[in-house]
Amino acid sequence: MDQFTGPKIRNVVLLSHSGAGKTSLAEAMLFASKGISRLGSVGDGNTVSDFDPEEQRRETSLQLAVIPCVWKGTKVNLLDTPGYADFIGETVSALRAADAAVVVVSAASGVEVGTELVWERVREAGLPVIVFVSKMDREHADFAAALAQIRAKLGNRCAAVNLPIGAEASFSGVADLVAGDVPADAQADAGAARDQLAEAVAETDDDLTLKFLEEERLSAEEIASGLRAGVRTGAVVPVLTGSSMNGAGIGELLDAIVDYLPAPTDAPPVKAEKGGTEVELTADPAGPLAAFVFKTSADPFVGKLSYIRVVSGTLASNSEVWDSKTSEAERVSQVFVSIGKHQENVPSLVAGDIGSVAKLSHAVTGSTLTTKDAAIALPPVEFPPAVYNVAVHPKSKADHDKLSVSLARLIEEDPSLHLSRDPSTAETIVAGLGDTHVEVMAERAKRKFGVEIELAPPRVPYQETVSKVTKAEYRHKKQSGGHGQYGHVVLRLEPNGRGEGFSFKSEVVGGTVPREYIPAVEKGVQKRMGEGALAGFPIVDVKVVLIDGSSHAVDSSGQSFEIAGSMAMRQGVLDAAPTLLEPIMKVHITAPEQFAGAVVGDLNTRRSHIQGMSPEGGIAYIDAEMPRSEAQQYSTQLRALTQGRGVLTMEFGHYGQVPPNLVERIVQSTQEATKA
Repeated sequence: MDQFTGPKIRNVVLLSHSGAGKTSLAEAMLFASKGISRLGSVGDGNTVSDFDPEEQRRETSLQLAVIPCVWKGTKVNLLDTPGYADFIGETVSALRAADAAVVVVSAASGVEVGTELVWERVREAGLPVIVFVSKMDREHADFAAALAQIRAKLGNRCAAVNLPIGAEASFSGVADLVAGDVPADAQADAGAARDQLAEAVAETDDDLTLKFLEEERLSAEEIASGLRAGVRTGAVVPVLTGSSMNGAGIGELLDAIVDYLPAPTDAPPVKAEKGGTEVELTADPAGPLAAFVFKTSADPFVGKLSYIRVVSGTLASNSEVWDSKTSEAERVSQVFVSIGKHQENVPSLVAGDIGSVAKLSHAVTGSTLTTKDAAIALPPVEFPPAVYNVAVHPKSKADHDKLSVSLARLIEEDPSLHLSRDPSTAETIVAGLGDTHVEVMAERAKRKFGVEIELAPPRVPYQETVSKVTKAEYRHKKQSGGHGQYGHVVLRLEPNGRGEGFSFKSEVVGGTVPREYIPAVEKGVQKRMGEGALAGFPIVDVKVVLIDGSSHAVDSSGQSFEIAGSMAMRQGVLDAAPTLLEPIMKVHITAPEQFAGAVVGDLNTRRSHIQGMSPEGGIAYIDAEMPRSEAQQYSTQLRALTQGRGVLTMEFGHYGQVPPNLVERIVQSTQEATKA
């Protein structure tokens, strides 16, 4: 592919609700621009974007793909993203590499939940945007209804710049409202639509506003120039339409991308840090090198592939760079332009362009490739918090040996996954954005690294404690020839305050337990604290006092008193009205106000305590405390309750007492699991 400079580049992220047709649209644009010779199909698994085997099997995008095409002398870097909420991390990464967005809306389905969610992210990122109404050739396609929804839900700054000619099977093309080239059979809808467009454009300029209010018709040139200015400031959102299957409207969309969306050289300066000072970078090929790694792919054949947006300067093949995130030098052997899964060698990438580099040793997603002298650091990607937790277990010994390395590579590839080890249960925990997210991770582990893993709900790290004061006595006596074993202790157990932990002291008088054996008694008690008495969970928040005992001049030993201390502790816990404690999570939920009642009702069925709820601007903010056993996979239920609009964050709060009616059930299931 030829090299293009900043003014002749457009970096555009494709966004939509799942199934609206982003991947088919990217394929159609690539076909229209002669980038491919035949049109692939999502259903057939042969599109340029969906090259991952899991994408082909599921017939949906699971990761972002970079698809460059050339249209009228301009390179358009398309970033095709998944529409499914579990993979929003890919969208977040793509937004960091893009200068503008195309939001795709199905003509049959209209504005869906995912449409509104990605619209919010585009607005947060401050990107200019075009809306494309797709699938005009499909059954039930209704452009007028879709446009009405777009204006109602996304804002009246959205205005059609072309109209469909026909619909469903009779859809044959589009009519240009800017130029006024409208066939006779589309004139009925064209008048009102052109007035909406003229009104939206007029608001971008005082002179145009005055002319419009005086009821003078805006010329095609005035509308076109007003669109160009209004789109780049966000004052106008052009709405176009077409079909990826028959190609109608695709060329017009590419024209709009080139004509109305900004080049990297038109975009606002990018803020970065240099030696603790904020600097602003522009898309200047001669500027200081700053290339941002916005995605990392773990390819079993190519190795690690880093997708890069060059913000400033020029990244050349056969060069040395400095990773300001890891403070490590990197060797760039070859720079590529990525076209789906294929890599095309290029001598360099200039400021504003997107490409990839293979086999970087240290760089990860969020790294800035720069020079050691410049030491520029771009802000990291802010991924949504992972809230769906699973325990990961290898299927075999061979899988166990490769598990940690494979998981580390997969987390590097997808930083919206989080890897940890729970010290209380000794389980490896992977947290993601939903059940499909972690299932795909497991499938990739098998395909890419040959590691088969099983996913299960994480074990809850319960704790045991006592509820009343009690005494416990244990005499350890064993005779087997020669020296025997003898240790006798009497303990008093008292509940400590929640979170106060364990304490031990001796109130022995008269030397009934010799002083040199008291540390052994404490050691035995502490050993039992870790092993539990009720169901094998650690014992906490208890005060243990050694009050009496006895010894034997020959048979007593530290080991004997350690055993006696452990067994007395076990019996004492069982006699002191033992109970279980469970981790309680602090949960914060953000959801549209109309779903607040359903969310609160569901929380109440999960033994949650509502701490507060405050509505603001149609959004409900709910704070609650929820047992970890209910919270660790709650995100899926929240999504179902809120039509995908609910957002969940959580953190550990404290340990609370398990209700008595649940203690026996937990103890029984734990004992059964231990036997198995």
